[in-house]
Amino acid sequence: MEARIGVDESGKGDYFGPLVIAACCVGPEHEAELRGVKDCKKLTDIQAIQLAGVIKLHCPHTVICIGPAKYNELYAKLLNLNKLLAWGHARAIEDTLEKSPVELVISDQFANPAGLRQALFERGKTVRLESRVRAESDLAVAAASVLARAEFLTRLKRLGEEFGMTLPKGATVVIGPAKQFVARHGPDRLGEVAKLHFKTTQQVLGGF
Repeated sequence: MEARIGVDESGKGDYFGPLVIAACCVGPEHEAELRGVKDCKKLTDIQAIQLAGVIKLHCPHTVICIGPAKYNELYAKLLNLNKLLAWGHARAIEDTLEKSPVELVISDQFANPAGLRQALFERGKTVRLESRVRAESDLAVAAASVLARAEFLTRLKRLGEEFGMTLPKGATVVIGPAKQFVARHGPDRLGEVAKLHFKTTQQVLGGF
């Protein structure tokens, strides 16, 4: 098995909380320690957080967390989530390559893999980039997905504690809590906890 870097993200579809992008280098020597590591969607939150600790102990990795305020600022400049993802993925890959130079990088096939390729090449990185459908079936990408998810869950909890309320995951049961947040802290502060380009924002701020 060839040593390679996997890259994945968490929080992209969540209204509250950050966007987290993680890259993880996995080689043959890591396989035994990573038993139980799989796509984070198949793990409970507690399992993801526990496994992230194991991965961090054994594998070279990078975790980039873009908090809601910074996310909104970047999105306002780029007006395109795929450009933001390509930038974040390239940065995570580049940082991990510094720790562990390998030739192969595997990413999930989000809408514009060419954007990621370009972002990497702009930084002078000529790695072999493979964008795969269901890339999480590869152990390196699965490990990156676990690192990203665990960091997202930790940051979301911390953000909720900071504002004295529970911020839910996902994008389906968020309107009530978002309205509660605005009623308590004011509409101007919503961008400190939420991704404002979601259509949800219009529904939340309609009455304010």
